[in-house]
Amino acid sequence: MRQIELQRLKREILVYLIKAFYSGNFAENVRLIPYDMRPKGSPVPFRCCIHKERAILRLRTMSGLGLAIEDDNERAELSTYAAQALARTRNAENPLTVLQSACQGCAESFIHVTDLCQNCVAKSCINSCKFGAIKTVRGRAAIDNAKCKKCRMCIKACPYQAIVKTIVPCENACPTGAIAKDSNGLACIDTKKCISCGRCVVACPFGAIHNKSQIIDVLKKIREGKKVIALLAPAMLGQMPCTAGQLHSALKKSGFALVYEVAQGAEITARTEAQDLAERLQSGAAFMTTSCCSAYNELVKKHLPEMRPFVSHTKTPLYYTAEIVRREQPEAVNVFISPCLSKFAEAQQNSNIDHVLTFEEIGALFVALNIEPEELPEENFAHYSAREARGFPLSGGVAKSVQAAWTGDPAAVKPALLNGLNKTTLNELRAYARQGQCPAGNLLEVMCCEGGCAHGPAVLNAERSAAAQIEKYALAAESLRQ
Repeated sequence: MRQIELQRLKREILVYLIKAFYSGNFAENVRLIPYDMRPKGSPVPFRCCIHKERAILRLRTMSGLGLAIEDDNERAELSTYAAQALARTRNAENPLTVLQSACQGCAESFIHVTDLCQNCVAKSCINSCKFGAIKTVRGRAAIDNAKCKKCRMCIKACPYQAIVKTIVPCENACPTGAIAKDSNGLACIDTKKCISCGRCVVACPFGAIHNKSQIIDVLKKIREGKKVIALLAPAMLGQMPCTAGQLHSALKKSGFALVYEVAQGAEITARTEAQDLAERLQSGAAFMTTSCCSAYNELVKKHLPEMRPFVSHTKTPLYYTAEIVRREQPEAVNVFISPCLSKFAEAQQNSNIDHVLTFEEIGALFVALNIEPEELPEENFAHYSAREARGFPLSGGVAKSVQAAWTGDPAAVKPALLNGLNKTTLNELRAYARQGQCPAGNLLEVMCCEGGCAHGPAVLNAERSAAAQIEKYALAAESLRQ
């Protein structure tokens, strides 16, 4: 479930920032954002007082400016940070930043027995524990957390569901243990472990984790008259109640000179992965994983090197699309429109990608500029991508696209899906690498986000609705190519 209130708050700040950029005095209007959002006498929805509310909004605005909240000098005005955002020439190295003032310092994760315990004769919880961590105290079960290994066997064993595990949402969501408490009990990200999957961003109910936006960098280059090109991820077509042609028009109206479908690159990815799979199977390999998910690629690089021999050598759809655009428009500024935060890391490693904007940021841009995509005329893409390529953002879509590009015996391809990276599926991947095979098939599609890119950490629409719209977008490709 998306944190709707947090999405609304984040978008509101971005809208204020974009309007400030197009105003006559960017720095001053940025300084006033916390006061404009919470004027004197207005209700305080989240904090103890309006002063704390404004202080938190100030820090949230920093991330909208693309700055690390951790680097805040509390004496500095937002106008100073606005000037820094306009002056910078390089993107932030790490995409995530933590607003510790919003972090609640959640209690440590632990398993405990609630008042529902009936002190039953069966003692199922005690008998299930292999570590001797449970015993009866004063007529009810009690857990010794010094001995408890959090295996959850007692939770499964209790017939009354009287034993529960409390979690820290961000830590529980992170598949790699990259986020944990610092010495003050507040969230802190270890960038050496982080794969920029964005799960912590979605999981935190206080909105304490942000991405450092590049919206000001992009708007600055548009205003400077540079040819800024949008590389549109196919998942974006599941985000707004409009057609692909209308979204194309909306992006052009907001300042982009041209719009390229990243599904164009997905066609190349599918063909190349099909060839890669054929070569591997011929050489005796038992299976191959796909390589289009940036977060999965970062996972393999940082945490799962034993899986590297089984990952396709094929590049991502974004890689191939950016290569095409750079060849055709060598002086242009390439901006990827993304549902994903791990694409910030991919862009850092590819000189053909200049900036990344999320779907949330594009949505805020349309709101700030009063652009209603569904009211605009159709404007067709120069290249019409295949149906399968447009289906890449859905779970199973990559495997289907590779199958469609397969030129050999169709029965030779046995697709399998790993739909979402978490601690359990990470262990599954380790087992596949150790055994040298994947029991479920020989083409393993790995998606970090459950449901695929259509359910990424920076999307606007609910998964089911987004998937239905993407299916229509994919079906439309057939008639366009005829």
